Amino acid sequence: MDIIIGIMRNILEEGFIYGIMAMGVYISYSVLHFPDLSVDGTFPLGMCVTAALISSGVNPYVACVVAFICGACAGCVTGLLHVKLRITDLLSGILVMTAMWSVNLVITRGSAVVPFYNKDTIFNSGAVSLLPDGLYAWRILLISAVAAIAVKLILDLYLKTKSGLLLRATGDNQQFVKSVSRGPGTMKIIGLTIGNGCTALAGSILSQVSESANINSGTGMVVMGLASVIIGTSIFKRLSILKPTAMVLTGSVLYRACLAVAMQLGLPTNYLKLLMAVIFTFALVANNVLAKGKKYETPEY
Repeated sequence: MDIIIGIMRNILEEGFIYGIMAMGVYISYSVLHFPDLSVDGTFPLGMCVTAALISSGVNPYVACVVAFICGACAGCVTGLLHVKLRITDLLSGILVMTAMWSVNLVITRGSAVVPFYNKDTIFNSGAVSLLPDGLYAWRILLISAVAAIAVKLILDLYLKTKSGLLLRATGDNQQFVKSVSRGPGTMKIIGLTIGNGCTALAGSILSQVSESANINSGTGMVVMGLASVIIGTSIFKRLSILKPTAMVLTGSVLYRACLAVAMQLGLPTNYLKLLMAVIFTFALVANNVLAKGKKYETPEY
């Protein structure tokens, strides 16, 4: 029983953390219909920035905020390349993703892995250190859940605003955005800024769990994020009581559960990326089958 509880706790911990990234991917992929590959670069950017700051003695909560800002800036660059320089959406993401490799190396001073063991993190400092022993053992799950839910609520509130409405309209009806004197390009930049900020924040939180940063950690993040979005929105699309962000967050947990089950069945870790691709392919096919012949409906907020 303890083993099962441990596995479930690990699934939820990783599901919530990667769910923050998945909500960012939801903004770019589902709302803007923008295939943003810069996610593979901004996720390790958040890790590297956090490692550099915490190693220098910066407050870990401040490190999370700075990581979000850095990721948002990278997303803004992706948007500017696409909107202002008229580079295709796919190539814009690839250019930023490639550039982030060098940027991350500069931040880590040339090291591929940067440990910061025995430093203050959001999981062992502040109010967390005051938790009783019973809850302290669950601190990673508690903090991850609080962070994911906080991001979800903030995104829900934003998408209800006028700016959020224009952002949602940009992906489906750019003429409407133009009719209210707002450029669709500006809204794309805003959406990519928010999406990559969330991705970097997820990287920041994950790095504080492992107390290290790895510049290679971004490989496959786009696939993971898209799979979480598609799984969540496909399975729970008929549940009108759920916001799309809640669907995506749940999809992230389900995706991590699929990976965990496969690993428990004895799948070698060398095949993990292959499994991720297989799950993503299955989610795409299932989504296309379910969506066939059905009219697309804009989610309510």
